[in-house]
Amino acid sequence: MTVFQLKPKPAKKKSAAQRLWFLHWLMASFYLLLFASGFYMMGSPLTSNGWSAYDFHKTLGVTVMSLLLARIFVLLIVLRHKYKRRQQKRTRLWVGTFALHMALYFFMLLVPLSGYLAANAPDENVIIFGTGIVLPHLFSINSQLVEFSRNAHFWLTYAFVGLIILHMASQKRYLQAQVRRLFKAGIRAITSRTKATKNK
Repeated sequence: MTVFQLKPKPAKKKSAAQRLWFLHWLMASFYLLLFASGFYMMGSPLTSNGWSAYDFHKTLGVTVMSLLLARIFVLLIVLRHKYKRRQQKRTRLWVGTFALHMALYFFMLLVPLSGYLAANAPDENVIIFGTGIVLPHLFSINSQLVEFSRNAHFWLTYAFVGLIILHMASQKRYLQAQVRRLFKAGIRAITSRTKATKNK
């Protein structure tokens, strides 16, 4: 008698495109938290006692800068495979999309970097998620440069939000499809739970 032993299928490795997609939504959620905490900070007094929203906001900004480096690395891998055999046609739509994405990546770095520079004030430090680890200052204390960085951080953030809205408008059909898919999945989950409750 021969017994056939089925070998378990090895787990599929995620492709570079899937990793890029994961980083896209991870950073999107982090930037949403950054915007929310930033708007909250505008209406709350600055406190240095304990770990505040300011510490959370600043350390999250450093986190997204680190994730951006990983995202750019994965993006280069995806582009290398995508355009290895044939080049993309330079249509007007492609040029516009490319320019918008380049601007988004530029602001993804510039906005948190300007915030990091603004944290070079004498009474402020960037503390890693309440661990007590303080990141070093990038330059010697300069009140004029700190004030400039704070103003730049404020206005760059609003410009970044405008670019994100423009990006979402360009992806309107995709977002609508995702909303419909999530809505249908929610309806199915509620329906199946209702049927399970009735069968008990």
